Amino acid sequence: MKAAALTLSLVALGACGSDGDTAESTPPAEESTSEPAAEPAAEAGGLIAIITPAVENPFFKAEADAAQAEAERLGYDTSVTSHDDDPNKQSELIDAAISQQAKAIVLDNAGADASIGPIQKAVDAGIPVFLIDREINASGIATAQIVANNAQGAALVAEEFVAAFDGPATYIELTGKESDTNAGVRSEAYASVISQFPDLERVAVETANWSQDEAFTKMETLLQRFPDVDGVIAGNDTMALGAVAAIEAAGLTGEVVVAGFDGSPDAVQAIKDGTMLATGLQPAVLISELAVQQADELIRTGTTTQPEKQSIDCVLINADNADRYTLFGLS
Repeated sequence: MKAAALTLSLVALGACGSDGDTAESTPPAEESTSEPAAEPAAEAGGLIAIITPAVENPFFKAEADAAQAEAERLGYDTSVTSHDDDPNKQSELIDAAISQQAKAIVLDNAGADASIGPIQKAVDAGIPVFLIDREINASGIATAQIVANNAQGAALVAEEFVAAFDGPATYIELTGKESDTNAGVRSEAYASVISQFPDLERVAVETANWSQDEAFTKMETLLQRFPDVDGVIAGNDTMALGAVAAIEAAGLTGEVVVAGFDGSPDAVQAIKDGTMLATGLQPAVLISELAVQQADELIRTGTTTQPEKQSIDCVLINADNADRYTLFGLS
């Protein structure tokens, strides 16, 4: 199959990240439907609590660092903690933010359903919550849900993936945590593109729960079952890099096409090294900065000019533009 035969189902609107340009950094201004408690015409200052998954993942570290830097630039104190994708720990951290009388919470949540109750508790205590990266399965509670356009970005990755094969091929898919809405969105977007190419057959799909170690272990087993597999497409870069390591351990480097998602520095280096094909860059830094800026607006004015649901487009990173990469952005 040739790249020219590809019918693009979704089109990237621009590069993402705080260091690059994006066609739509935020949606058109309009009044938010949520009405969190906030004193009008207040001064900037006080505590902004920033809660993310484990910062061992460079994506989550980048969003936590960006939120902290932006909050401190605007005159706030910060607390930066990690829930490690544990809903119980997340609930404890939100309780702590409430007891510390935080002015706002910036949260990359620990589950689309499990997070609803703790977020509602914060809002009931007068603390607005700004979600980044992951949505929850409820509207009208969080002040904002600012996420990368996962469907658009994953479609770009899938389009690059199928273009890498000139004929019939087999592939394996590694998916993320089932409790994370992004995992399902990305997998569905991959399928929407790849299903248009009947010569490309998915021989296995396994969850590796966003983990590099788990992806490595799963891929070791899968490569024993499918030693002639042609490709691996993963729901994030950490799983893709685990697959790369397993492929190398099996002596198959250069024989298996690997694609991921997030735009992490290690994945971009793997693209430069020729061990990965592509990744979909999520604008983690930009999204975190927008959440803090909108929290600041609400704290100072008592209102927000942005809608609750906000989607920021992604950009494909491949060998053609990897040299322009900055931290989760393009120069």
